[in-house]
Amino acid sequence: QVQLVESGGGLVQPGGSLRLSCEASGSIASINAMGWYRQAPGKQRELVARITSGGSTNYADSVKGRFTISRDNAKNTGFLQMNSLKPEDTAVYYCNANLRARGRVYAYDYWGQGTQVTVSS
Repeated sequence: QVQLVESGGGLVQPGGSLRLSCEASGSIASINAMGWYRQAPGKQRELVARITSGGSTNYADSVKGRFTISRDNAKNTGFLQMNSLKPEDTAVYYCNANLRARGRVYAYDYWGQGTQVTVSS
C-alpha cells in the first residue's frame, strides 16, 4: 500500500519561513510528478507548485520567487520551501504524487492527508 505523509506545517509570523516535506512509502516502482496543492477555507484547492521526475518546475503566480519545490528521488521525498510567508498563504497544504506501484501497469495520483500552515502575527 502506498502512502504519502506530509510534515512541517505550523504557525509562523508574516515574513517567516517553513519547509514542508512529503515522503512516499510503500511498494513504489516509480514516481513521476510531485506537487503541492493548498486549500483555504471557503476556497477551491489550487496548485501551488509541481516538479517532474526530471526536475522541471512550475509555480502558481502568487508564490513565484517565494516558494521553491524540490525532491530527493533516492528517498521518494518531496519538499516545499516557503519563504516570505503572507497571511494569504494560510491553508491546508496537500502533497500529490503521480506514481506507479509495483506490479501495476499504470500510474495514479496519490494524496497526503494535508498539513495546516497558518501565517499570522
